[in-house]
Amino acid sequence: MWHENILGTIGGTPLVRVNRLAAHLPGTVLAKLEYFNPGGSVKDRIGISMLEDAEARGEIRPGGTIVEGTSGNTGVGLALAAIARGYRCIFATTDKQSPEKIAILRALGAEVIVCPTAVAPEDPRSYYQVSRRLADETPNSFYMNQYDNPANALAHLRTTGPELWEGTEGRITHLFVGSGTGGTISGSAAYLKERNPDVRIIGVDPYGSVYWKYFHTGEFDEDEIYPYVTEGVGEDILAGNMNFDIVDDYVRVTDRESMLMTRRLAREEGLFLGGSCGMAMAGVLQWMEAHRDAIDDESVLVVIMPDGGYRALGKVYNDVWMQEHGFLDEAETLTAGALARRRSTGKALVSAPADMSLDDAIAAMRERGISQVPVMEGEEVIGSLTELDILRSLMGDPDARGRLVRDLMGPPFPVVEASSPIHGFARQLRGEQPAVLVREEDGTFGILTRSDLIAALGA
Repeated sequence: MWHENILGTIGGTPLVRVNRLAAHLPGTVLAKLEYFNPGGSVKDRIGISMLEDAEARGEIRPGGTIVEGTSGNTGVGLALAAIARGYRCIFATTDKQSPEKIAILRALGAEVIVCPTAVAPEDPRSYYQVSRRLADETPNSFYMNQYDNPANALAHLRTTGPELWEGTEGRITHLFVGSGTGGTISGSAAYLKERNPDVRIIGVDPYGSVYWKYFHTGEFDEDEIYPYVTEGVGEDILAGNMNFDIVDDYVRVTDRESMLMTRRLAREEGLFLGGSCGMAMAGVLQWMEAHRDAIDDESVLVVIMPDGGYRALGKVYNDVWMQEHGFLDEAETLTAGALARRRSTGKALVSAPADMSLDDAIAAMRERGISQVPVMEGEEVIGSLTELDILRSLMGDPDARGRLVRDLMGPPFPVVEASSPIHGFARQLRGEQPAVLVREEDGTFGILTRSDLIAALGA
């Protein structure tokens, strides 16, 4: 048995028990793993649903163009549907989305316009307005508008909701969903509430989104809106698909909690997921801790995990990115001193005396297989000597080999303290500096190069 095209593989994603993270709490916690969809996310479900609806209503004709504003995953779902049905795609996205998401969209043949995140929704530069403008300017195009398109929520009413009910044999008692466009939570909840009105629906929101406060107070508070890094969830608008009437509660989670929980899901559960999944899981545990009296051993709590981790490799799973954003604890932070000591394994720092000839310095560097050294005068670092310095000297002066290092050296390498975490010196190595010196508490120095940093992060 085979499928006629890739769209036939959408849906039927597995439910997997969360074991260690929820072991201290009553009930069974299940993760609905949407990265098993062919495009890697829950948004594959709505891509074909919205396209089929547009076709049925005559909104798009053969050879037309799909236009959408997307955080990445909906774009992938639409691109797959477009390939199968013979359309082209133009997507507007924001500059906070991972490079991997943008690369995937382009790999699938879509044109991608990157817009600024930190602008108001009504700003003509926002991805909402850019996508609308592109739809107006492009002949035979259709703006999908996942935020207000009823076919979004309908996809989950028809597929996700029934899968949750059947996959738990009707035992589901709670559903947790991170909400952006509102389609997943509203469509799934509508189906589950039809089958059992007692199923509780809990939304999970990032700080910086308006949903949490709007649910609890009915107030759209613009002061609640501020930038956050968790992708694909939360909103600075009230999406038309978001049906608050069938949601029972809302919790919210910080970026830091989301990112750390994402890494824990990988290391403790073997679930390699995106940052919005960590947010959803953190919300589950937060709610369960606060409502222990509302759950028991018979409770079956399901959390929608929207996507997988490969699109988050440059962010959530990158120690430098995590440290630059202040998301890692000190105990998890690799310091300059630890890296330098790992590199040297007890060997003294190799340096070049200022009064050494360039010829002798070249020989010493070649013998030890190193490409840069600090230049010392007594105990003081006064400069540096790199392969680039040497090459420039030899190319510009035939007699350079006999000259002293002090006459040919470059400026000293930057000095960082041994206690400095990676994010404290990584920016320098990403710039023009080939190395930094690491000052230990006893005043001695070590050295770290770009290759040392690459080796540490790739270990």
